[in-house]
Amino acid sequence: MIQVTEPHPREQSSDQAKDPVCGMSVTMSPEARQADYDGETFYFCSDKCQTRFEADPIYYASGTASDHSMTPKAGTQYTCPMHPEIVRDEPGACPICGMALEPMVPSDEPSEELTDFTRRMWISAAAAVPLVILTMGELVGLPVRDWIGHRLATYIEFVLATPIVLWAAKPFFVRGWASIVNRSPNMWTLIAIGVGAAYLYSLVATFLPGVFPDEYRMGAGVGTYFEAAVVIITLIFVGQVLELRARERTGNAIRALLDLTPKTARRILPDGTEYDAPLENIVEGDRLRVRPGDAVPVDAKVIDGTSSIDESMITGEPMPVEKGPGDTVTGGTINKNGSLVIEAARVGADTMLSQIVEMVSNARRSRAPIQGLADQVSSYFVPTVVVVAILSFAAWLGFGPEPALVFAIASAVSVLIIACPCALGLATPISITTAAGRGAQAGVLIKDAEALERMAKVDTLIVDKTGTLTEGKPTLTDVNALDDESEETILTLAAALEKGSEHPLAEAIVEGAKERGIKVGNAENFEAVTGKGVSGTVSGRAVALGNTAMMRDMSLDTSAAEEAADVLRSEGKTAMLVAIDGKLSGIVAVADPIKETTAEAIKELHEAGLRIIMATGDNERTARAVAQRLGIDEVRAGVLPEDKKALVDELHANGKKVAMAGDGVNDAPALAAADVGLAMGTGADVAVESAGITLLRGDLNGIVKARTLAVATIRNIRQNLFWAFAYNTLGVPLAAGVLYPVFGLLMSPMFAAAAMSLSSVSVIANALRLRRLRL
Repeated sequence: MIQVTEPHPREQSSDQAKDPVCGMSVTMSPEARQADYDGETFYFCSDKCQTRFEADPIYYASGTASDHSMTPKAGTQYTCPMHPEIVRDEPGACPICGMALEPMVPSDEPSEELTDFTRRMWISAAAAVPLVILTMGELVGLPVRDWIGHRLATYIEFVLATPIVLWAAKPFFVRGWASIVNRSPNMWTLIAIGVGAAYLYSLVATFLPGVFPDEYRMGAGVGTYFEAAVVIITLIFVGQVLELRARERTGNAIRALLDLTPKTARRILPDGTEYDAPLENIVEGDRLRVRPGDAVPVDAKVIDGTSSIDESMITGEPMPVEKGPGDTVTGGTINKNGSLVIEAARVGADTMLSQIVEMVSNARRSRAPIQGLADQVSSYFVPTVVVVAILSFAAWLGFGPEPALVFAIASAVSVLIIACPCALGLATPISITTAAGRGAQAGVLIKDAEALERMAKVDTLIVDKTGTLTEGKPTLTDVNALDDESEETILTLAAALEKGSEHPLAEAIVEGAKERGIKVGNAENFEAVTGKGVSGTVSGRAVALGNTAMMRDMSLDTSAAEEAADVLRSEGKTAMLVAIDGKLSGIVAVADPIKETTAEAIKELHEAGLRIIMATGDNERTARAVAQRLGIDEVRAGVLPEDKKALVDELHANGKKVAMAGDGVNDAPALAAADVGLAMGTGADVAVESAGITLLRGDLNGIVKARTLAVATIRNIRQNLFWAFAYNTLGVPLAAGVLYPVFGLLMSPMFAAAAMSLSSVSVIANALRLRRLRL
């Protein structure tokens, strides 16, 4: 907590001072960066530190920064979108696939790679247009080559193509070389070899045409492939730019979550002074003011004031929740009408919103087991393609028509280009990333891709009762009179008696009375009898509330009440008997109400083919009453945490694919043991940590959404993999020239590059359909 004290003593020598922001030593001189605050001069190592100090001088001058800001913090880490096991502290290329590493948590900063590749794409395109006109102008009535002469045209092609191949395509060659060094052949291996072969062949044809036999000359000289190399590079850049833009869009859900928190918080100092401090400078214990219309900056406890808070970000419920002293508020929620003073409880990465961001980010980086299939195929595919290209080259050179060398090079380069496994590599990660973003929008947080894939195969669902099927908070449901006393009198006296109890059922009776407009009085001579009930005096009347055993201890005949009580118990309610002035006068019943969405969700899960088992620590009678109302297939009542895990193990032994849904600490072992753990976001932190998927809104509708999303995502991945495999299976033989002997058709390297890029675009477009999935 920020305390205004004497300025923090700065460790310094006679001419050295410590930068209060970063802790570096700074030489004190008139030229040094400096700022005055509270009668003291502070020195800074950079303009950035000085700017941060001036934005919140109290934070740094008070010494709080020494404990927080100067603590080493983990910088931005980078990972590969295809291989999330690769994590680096600096940007660079993935040693496995060669793709550029991206920040693990998306930020508002523009992608440097996207900016760079876009610039290279446009420059490559600017060179490709005149090159295509020079080489193919005759086809559209522009014989430019004839006008300026073949030799000059070839030199112009060289001048236009060289900077594109050597500068613009440099990232491709760097990644291709890395794939060879790391013994991890991938699409960049093929691109580097294909483009390099086309350019080197053209270079020799331009400056050493004499090394070619006369049969290889075309008109005034040997044919070149400068235009093919540049067009290939341009088309690859087009595909890369489209892919990078798609990857940026999949991070929009995270950026939207990050935007929910304000950039500043209004700090209240001990003397009552208020000012806006940067959010990153808020520490636990700080007192903050949240004005009407402001977003709550951090997770906190209300100290003063009352207001209604829009918590739809967390719960999905449109109705604001009333908050007052002692209540907790969550960072990112919106204060509606009142002014609140709150005390920061969890800040920075500890807030619920930050944890949500981390879970979504983890899902973007995680890999599904199905991705292993694509990686395994790629590891064999690339060397196979290289062999096919060599065989194609040899076949054309040995048996092809003249000029055989030209045909041989064209076919080999075409094979290398069209076989680039871009689409194959993108098939899984682009679908997973898009699904994670779509799930976050619907309140389904995917902790890892493996959980998403397994969710699609689940056939058995275990659900806890309290807090999962039900609200998790008992409420008063019935008040029945058994003699001349009115129901209002019975409830008035029972509530006054229970006002002194801390039992959850007592709280339900008191709250129920208040909701009915009854003013709850106080009890005297209050006494709690363990395992039986409570008794006392209310307004001069002797009142007792408890079970049958308590009434019998008072020598009261309960036979008349038992039948009515049993009816209530059969409905899953807890029935308590009320005695007034030595007479059995009534029954009050309390129940944990079933969530409104539960019945419809269970119906949909049954339609999806899932068997549903309730595992609860509650008693058998209550559990079966709830299960019967909801149509649940099996009930396991009175179970302990280890029993729930044993149930998961039992189902696994029978070959079942199990999902476990729960919200409490007692559910954590089963959540971790199940194929898929589904944690209610309204439950305990340990449950959320143990689960693979978190349902923010805390009801079974989230399971329906998770199941729908999982099935759609796996189907989308399989579609992507099918088209990627089909495309390569068909494209490689065509590029090798299998149709030439029959139809005289041979695919040029340019068309191969266009087909390769279009295949990647089609995979991306198919994956992005998940953004419109109805959940």
